[in-house]
Amino acid sequence: TIPSILPQSNHSPTNPPPPHSNITWHPSLTRSERSSLRSQTGLTLWFTGLSASGKSTIATALEQHLLHLGLSAYRLDGDNVRFGLNRDLGFSEKDRNENIRRIGEVAKLFADASTIALTSFISPYISDRKIARDLHADVGTSKDEPIPFIEVFVDIPVEEAEKRDPKGLYKKARAGEIPNFTGISAPYEAPVNAEITVHTDKSSVEECVQQIMKYLVEKKLLPEGIKA
Repeated sequence: TIPSILPQSNHSPTNPPPPHSNITWHPSLTRSERSSLRSQTGLTLWFTGLSASGKSTIATALEQHLLHLGLSAYRLDGDNVRFGLNRDLGFSEKDRNENIRRIGEVAKLFADASTIALTSFISPYISDRKIARDLHADVGTSKDEPIPFIEVFVDIPVEEAEKRDPKGLYKKARAGEIPNFTGISAPYEAPVNAEITVHTDKSSVEECVQQIMKYLVEKKLLPEGIKA
């Protein structure tokens, strides 16, 4: 038999009404039902930090580790999305804000589908990261718990990040060739209460992955039997 679902509402429970009255929100399975069927809790791991801090490196290693454990995981990378979804955006403050808003929405979709979303974006502004967090907290009229949103601060002194500089971006920023470059000509607002902080100038990639896994296991966000 096909289970019944909630009746249609006029708009998404997590967003304001659309600008056109002929658009309606279509309900589906609840997130708790989907999680039960897939035996996995969806969540978002939001990696934030300076360019060359190690966000993508750690997120990639963690994604591979989770996949090898048989879990559904998907990484959204700051560079990669600018080839597609966000190719129309530049690097002004306004465009950066929109970049993060879109990724927050996409990450929430993955997490709602019982997948572990890993996002690796500089996301320099506290206000933008709060918007992404609030998106995950908003369950609208459903009875589901908020989607877990775990901020991972990849902390490194700007001097150390600049020494790495695999793309030569800091050098170009110092020369004035890249405007609005975070850490040089644009601010980076460090998290105040990140769930996890990793120090990539002191810890290896493997140690950072283990630290994150330990948190997920302790918070019971992974299926039973999985160890850090």
